[in-house]
Amino acid sequence: MVDPFYSLLLTFFLALAVYFCFRPGRGYFHRWKQLLEMSERVRIEDALKHIFECESRQHTPTIQSLSGALGLSSHPIADLMAHMEAKKMVVVEGNSFRLTKEGRDYALRVIRAHRLWEKYLCDKTGFDAADWHREAERREHRTSPEEANALAKEMGYPLFDPHGDPIPTSSGKLFSQEGRLLTELAAGEWGRVIHIEDEPEDVYAQLVATGIHWGMNIQLLEITPERVRIWGDGEEQALAPIFARNISVVPLTMEEEEKLDVSLQPLSALQAGERGTVVQISRACRGLERRRLMDFGVVPGTVIEADMQSLYGGPTAYHLRATTIALRKEQADKIFVTRQQQEVYS
Repeated sequence: MVDPFYSLLLTFFLALAVYFCFRPGRGYFHRWKQLLEMSERVRIEDALKHIFECESRQHTPTIQSLSGALGLSSHPIADLMAHMEAKKMVVVEGNSFRLTKEGRDYALRVIRAHRLWEKYLCDKTGFDAADWHREAERREHRTSPEEANALAKEMGYPLFDPHGDPIPTSSGKLFSQEGRLLTELAAGEWGRVIHIEDEPEDVYAQLVATGIHWGMNIQLLEITPERVRIWGDGEEQALAPIFARNISVVPLTMEEEEKLDVSLQPLSALQAGERGTVVQISRACRGLERRRLMDFGVVPGTVIEADMQSLYGGPTAYHLRATTIALRKEQADKIFVTRQQQEVYS
């Protein structure tokens, strides 16, 4: 015969287990259900974004393209599309799909959240440029339309993200920019960067490493099947054609070209003992890094003197406003100066 005490104890623990599993709003079953629903919503939203991007480029989204974008096999993709069709988000046409008005509106809400987060990460945080897209992908699915509106208001309702992609308004309006590929410029022609394609990630990471950024003025020097030579931000660079084709520009007018100050040099070009007057900080310097430089007094009009570089290519010491700061070369590359003439004593 079972001891009543142990029977009561067993009943107590079973009741406790049931409580922790099924308690409203916080139980393990509720959390498991939330994870399943979140996973399904993420797949739907990623599918909507993929179809929207395909339609924007006049491409046809298919099961195969969705399979590659979402990392799923064809069978679950077909099930997902049937589910989305039942919710009136897409119209299935054989092996391809197109968005309904409801699906397009939903896709624009997700894209709006994604691009607002990229802009926020760029301007307000210390995230590396190569990480903006991945971090925004993570945050977009947890951002409500109300939260996206608050984010937009905080940043002054920006129209474009850091790559030059238009940020949809709360009503779904997009402000497009007409440009052309960097490789379509004529030799000697200047253009302003209006878009940098952020996919594939490895190509974008290489472009970030070169310092090319949205809003930068670039002159095409030479284009061959092997390389594309450009001039921008005070230095010459060579890009592989596959990288150059990920950059879109708008040609500068003759008046805009005449206003360009080609005498600007990066601070890193100064030798020990040389002085330069700060003209501008590159737009590639953003967020916490930009605020840190400005807090040190690196603003237009400030005179900076290069002092001493540490061994093995480490940071260089610079004097400004009665203080000394140490900057790495990649930081000094983003500060543009006009070199001051050195006094000559007889």
